[in-house]
Amino acid sequence: MTVVHKNDPFDHTPLIALIGPTAVGKTGVILALAERLGAEAVNLDSMQVYRHMDVGTAKPTVEERRLVRHHLLDLVNPDQEYNVNLFTGDAEKVCLEIGGRGRVPILTGGTGLYLKGFQEGLFAMDTGSRVENEIHPDGEKVRADLKKALEEQGRVVLHERLAGIDPVSAARIHPNDTSRLLRALEVHALTGRPWSELLARQQDKSDHPAPRKNILKIGLTGERQWLYDRINLRAAQMLAGGFIEEVENLLAMGFGRELKPMQAIGYRHVVEFLDSRRNQSDTLELLAQDTRHYAKRQLTWFRRDPEIVWFRPEQLVEITALIESYLLDFGRRLVP
Repeated sequence: MTVVHKNDPFDHTPLIALIGPTAVGKTGVILALAERLGAEAVNLDSMQVYRHMDVGTAKPTVEERRLVRHHLLDLVNPDQEYNVNLFTGDAEKVCLEIGGRGRVPILTGGTGLYLKGFQEGLFAMDTGSRVENEIHPDGEKVRADLKKALEEQGRVVLHERLAGIDPVSAARIHPNDTSRLLRALEVHALTGRPWSELLARQQDKSDHPAPRKNILKIGLTGERQWLYDRINLRAAQMLAGGFIEEVENLLAMGFGRELKPMQAIGYRHVVEFLDSRRNQSDTLELLAQDTRHYAKRQLTWFRRDPEIVWFRPEQLVEITALIESYLLDFGRRLVP
């Protein structure tokens, strides 16, 4: 494995990513690996960055965090902005800090967009392809909200909104070009950066860092019905284990229904239950169904990456052997 990221400080820091769909068992594997490997977990889940959102995001428990140090959890309140650009900078900083202490950072979670941003750099991403945002947990909601705004407010109002956040794109996109208008607004909503800036940096090849090639990417998966059964069980356990009370508390704290994380899978379902739009049985059924669909999109995303080595969660011996071989090889390449 050859490191090609020019002048990258991570040339001297081994990087591991443990990824996979929701409910596949990533936390259990991390707990099993960390002590043996001297590793610390770096959150790769775009919802676990929010404070007060624990049950619905399946955030590691206090006891699990005591056993293994976790980073990039509880960074912002639900009404504060967080995106792939902020994550990339935060992850780089914390991974270098972990490596500097002689420990091994393991990025773990299911947000493929965040891993892509970390590995390739935000501006190396294919900002012209909608597929790149398909499994972002906010992607569907952002697109739906923009389409609704187009229908209710009209393209002129949306074009004015774009002019306020991305005047360069607004100048080159006619208000009648609703496809590109919505795309520009979507990119800004998901990345926090103007589409024009991303496109300009994408076209300037000299500005692109080479992708980091020293990341060992391990994917967890399993037979489809097995995964779906786990998702169904988790959904039931969440609703019975304090998820409804968690959402009630968030609303009581003043975090409105319209906030982006409150519209994520699970949270919007419980909000609708609290608003008496459906009963608890129907809420559970819809929550499990939408989570299964999300897991399918996650797997579709990750399976496009040929660098991921796939295992079942119970294959701890094989996973450990691969990581130890990678770390040994990495150490040898650092010897002058």
